[in-house]
Amino acid sequence: MSDIRIPIVPVPFGPGSQATNEDEGIDILNLPSGMDTFHPPVLPEPEDVAQLTQAKQILEDILAALRTHRVGDAAVVVDLGNTDVDDIELINQAMGEGEVSATLEGAAPMLAQESVLAGVWRVQHLDANKRLVRDTLEIADAPHFVRHGLQHHGSIDLDFEGHPAAHSNAPPLLCEIRDQAKTLSPGDDPHVINLTLLPLTEDELLLIGSRLGVGEITILSRGYGNCRIGSTLIPNVWWIKYFNSEDKLILNTIEICDVPAVALAAQEDIDDSADRLDEILELYR
Repeated sequence: MSDIRIPIVPVPFGPGSQATNEDEGIDILNLPSGMDTFHPPVLPEPEDVAQLTQAKQILEDILAALRTHRVGDAAVVVDLGNTDVDDIELINQAMGEGEVSATLEGAAPMLAQESVLAGVWRVQHLDANKRLVRDTLEIADAPHFVRHGLQHHGSIDLDFEGHPAAHSNAPPLLCEIRDQAKTLSPGDDPHVINLTLLPLTEDELLLIGSRLGVGEITILSRGYGNCRIGSTLIPNVWWIKYFNSEDKLILNTIEICDVPAVALAAQEDIDDSADRLDEILELYR
């Protein structure tokens, strides 16, 4: 399994620069790591799947959830644990693979892959040995663990006495991050600090990264290039790095918010997904 967890302190980025950890014999999500574009799912002929009533009912249930779901609602979870292999295959074909994936590290890891239907996520729960223990679909703007799986470890340490970067740009930025994180309320617009535009040295970035810490959630949003999002150990503070299609860092930001918008399915996208799934199911009704 490829490890897409990203460091939030400056390290070389590019092909081969990210750490990997290959686990053998685990049938879990193969999370993507490169650029992608939308491709409609390739579906079997109706007569070839006439007997797969379980899969078709699950897809109808997902459609019903998409029709009523509103951004901010609790995730609707569909458990695939008792679904036959052939039915799972049809569901996989209908869902396809979208542009956003996420991982949760820790004692109870989770993997999530958005489908081609924005707002529909394949979420897999693993044990401490990375074995699959639960397989689900979720209908939500983000997988539930992205909103509720964060483990935070207190506030930012603002004691800089004796530190070589004590009189640099880093301490005021850390104070700004602390103040913004403490006052953030649900529904507030994100507060974005564009590190790319600031005269920060590598030592200053290292100081900021060490004081924020590396959290357990990593999100990869692909498109023309990709966006890599790492949670920190500070509530509502995310480190976001944007890369072009050649994997060159083009924008480096810290965002104080609930969940970065680039990782979320918008209400319009969820409504469009309902229409698309309805069209798919028309083939089999």
